[in-house]
Amino acid sequence: MRHTLANSLKIMLLFFGVMTSFSIFAHGVDETTQQFLTQNQGVSILPFIYIGAKHMVTGYDHILFLVGVIFFLYRTRDVLLYVSLFTLGHSVTLLWGVFNDININAYLIDAIIGVSIIYKGFDNLGGFKRLFGYQPNTRLAVLIFGLFHGFGLATKIQEFNLPQDGLVANILAFNVGVEIGQFMALAIVLIAMSFWRRSPSFMRFSTAANTLLMSGGVMLVGFQLTGYFIN
Repeated sequence: MRHTLANSLKIMLLFFGVMTSFSIFAHGVDETTQQFLTQNQGVSILPFIYIGAKHMVTGYDHILFLVGVIFFLYRTRDVLLYVSLFTLGHSVTLLWGVFNDININAYLIDAIIGVSIIYKGFDNLGGFKRLFGYQPNTRLAVLIFGLFHGFGLATKIQEFNLPQDGLVANILAFNVGVEIGQFMALAIVLIAMSFWRRSPSFMRFSTAANTLLMSGGVMLVGFQLTGYFIN
């Protein structure tokens, strides 16, 4: 019993340690990438695919939301459905935001992304039914929050004032990269979750795990709002 509990705790701590460690690199753009984005002229498909994939893999806020979305999804078709809704949402607003030059304060949009993480953790805990006696439409919520995540991606791209030459092809390539990065991150998360779900401790620690998920969202919201009011 103690051995199982110890292993379960190690798995949970490692899992969330990996997730939160992404915060060190989240949305970070190194100097070389910055120079490329601002100086690039013409169509550069492969580099933009790479940058999009890298952005998503290191985007801990997007990953934490996806963790919440798939936490209690056991069937492949359900995972595909919800991830597709999220993908549709952030693809639409990423492309729409960049092509129409829609500027949203980066701190505020990232704070909303933090709210999406809080929402999903709270939803997984059954908070809406317990406190309000009502269960919101989860599919619609994932789609709507996907729209906000897409605006977050668009905001990051617009910070570099990309040249108009080849912009359409490059942004489409970036979006393809984002989807590749999302697939890679999701695959790792699903593998980790599948191992954890085989342990009897999964249900016992699911409450703690989603509480930690909410805590991460609260920290993100607080950090972003602090940045907004200070700057």
